[in-house]
Amino acid sequence: MNVGFIGIGAMGKPMAQNLLKSSELKLHVYDVNNAAMDELAAQGAAPCASPRELAAASTVIILMLPNAAIVESTLTGEQGVLAGGKAGQIIIDMSSVSAASTWKMAALAQAKGMAYVDAPVSGGVTGATAGTLTIMVGGETTAVQAVQPVLQKIGKKIYHVGGSGAGDSIKVVNNLLLGINMAAVAEALVLGVKSGLDPKVMLEIIKESSGRSYALEAKTANFILKNSFTAGFAIDLEYKDLDLAMETAKSLDMPLPVGAMAQQVFAMAKAKGLGKEDISAVIKVWEELAGVQVRE
Repeated sequence: MNVGFIGIGAMGKPMAQNLLKSSELKLHVYDVNNAAMDELAAQGAAPCASPRELAAASTVIILMLPNAAIVESTLTGEQGVLAGGKAGQIIIDMSSVSAASTWKMAALAQAKGMAYVDAPVSGGVTGATAGTLTIMVGGETTAVQAVQPVLQKIGKKIYHVGGSGAGDSIKVVNNLLLGINMAAVAEALVLGVKSGLDPKVMLEIIKESSGRSYALEAKTANFILKNSFTAGFAIDLEYKDLDLAMETAKSLDMPLPVGAMAQQVFAMAKAKGLGKEDISAVIKVWEELAGVQVRE
């Protein structure tokens, strides 16, 4: 099977590398970063000059891109995927975008006889590297079943959650909770240190108590207490996902007050120049306000 992969950045690169391990696939790649393509080409991938060229050479086309605007520009236009695509191909968008954006792109693909699957992921760079991502899939059953062998080389848990846009919707809900939890963990840990508590003791106790969460356990131990905020899941990306949640709620005439507060915490972190650091770096906002430090 010929598989095309567009977007070989922090998440896309290890995902593409896992596909390269399969002798059953021929991988074609495209990225605006030529150095990224060169690296994958050295490992056996076939670099393409444009999304159009990649689509013409592929049966399944995967997108892993930063936002909906880039997804749209990659699909449309003279050198876009749709220009090189043909009936019977399947597009898998693994980017984090809104369901409304996916419905728009799916309609354009379907007009050409191409199937469109939204399949955002959870698990970060670590999961992408290990091939253990959780993949949340939306789309027609036939298309989803057809791409299962490809998805299984990228992720460990694959959930078909409904029709077009359903994968994007559950990803928005998940990352809304992640953002709220991370903002709350940072605030609570700083309160504890300000009260004279040892952060390691707090972590040990809360892990066994009702306040436990993924954000507490993974981000405190692996990032905050190590005073290391590289890699992981960037503040800029979480802010974008919270923005998607706010847009979705607005379209449904639903208030989202806790999500809005969490987004403002991430906005403060971005204003401090922390956008490229892991989401756990929001702790620095509260440390500065409280005049204490949780990190070692």
